Amino acid sequence: MHARVAAATTTALIGATVAILPTPHAGAAAGDGPVIVSHRGASAYAPENTLASIDKAAAMGFSWVENDVQRTRDGELVVIHDDTLARTTDVEQVYPNRAPWKVKDFTAEEISRLDAGSWFGSRYKGTRVPTLKQYMNRVSRNHQKLVLEIKNPELYPGIERQTLRLLGNEGWLKPGRLKRRLIVQSFSIGSLRTVHRLRPGIKTGYLGTPSIAALPAYAEFADQINASYTSISAGYVSALHSFDGPHGKPLEILTWTVNSGDTARRVTRYGVDGIITNTPDVVRRAVTAY
Repeated sequence: MHARVAAATTTALIGATVAILPTPHAGAAAGDGPVIVSHRGASAYAPENTLASIDKAAAMGFSWVENDVQRTRDGELVVIHDDTLARTTDVEQVYPNRAPWKVKDFTAEEISRLDAGSWFGSRYKGTRVPTLKQYMNRVSRNHQKLVLEIKNPELYPGIERQTLRLLGNEGWLKPGRLKRRLIVQSFSIGSLRTVHRLRPGIKTGYLGTPSIAALPAYAEFADQINASYTSISAGYVSALHSFDGPHGKPLEILTWTVNSGDTARRVTRYGVDGIITNTPDVVRRAVTAY
């Protein structure tokens, strides 16, 4: 074990409650604050995972957005968080006899008929669930950057290869975008391993909080450990930064879902590399003030 790893691990294990001064973020220049990522777009202000939500993020001046990808019955990749359509569309009214309204049980054409905005507010009536292709085209148009989550891969065998093929077709696997504008994340170790094996150049993030002892194993296929803010400490972040990921750079951490200024300031003190938030403006004000 390298000396810096041993020292950081000892600090985290023995003195995690001791205040630790923030170090320069692995993903930003010294003196910069953490990257702000709009969670499912600017989802406090527009319906999540829609084109409207990423347009809102762009209008607010935020370049990084996050989304969730699942697959329809006929094999179309769509952008939606839940594995059911019930929470964020009017599927129960349009298709009342098809409970439990799982994404995988509907065709893309059927889903395209659904209203994915009225639940959020009348001004968004008629907003649709976007296909991943539509979403990527809008992200490109907005000159934005993307944290793409492969959701529920156990429900969609082969979704990793299919997602990468679509990203390639849309120009997102070219060197410039690959290095600076795309991260693929998942709660699934197997899914991330598959992405790393198929396209080793892609930056990947594991969603969770592995033990410090387990970090070397995760560092074989993940560039980031993207953890809930409730599960991390300054000691954990310091230890994590001491391990190198698959591309020879220190592991990074994006933390979620941070929606208050107090929490944003706290995780900034921890030294996180990025903050995923529904309220990017609130986080920006807090981090700038800090």
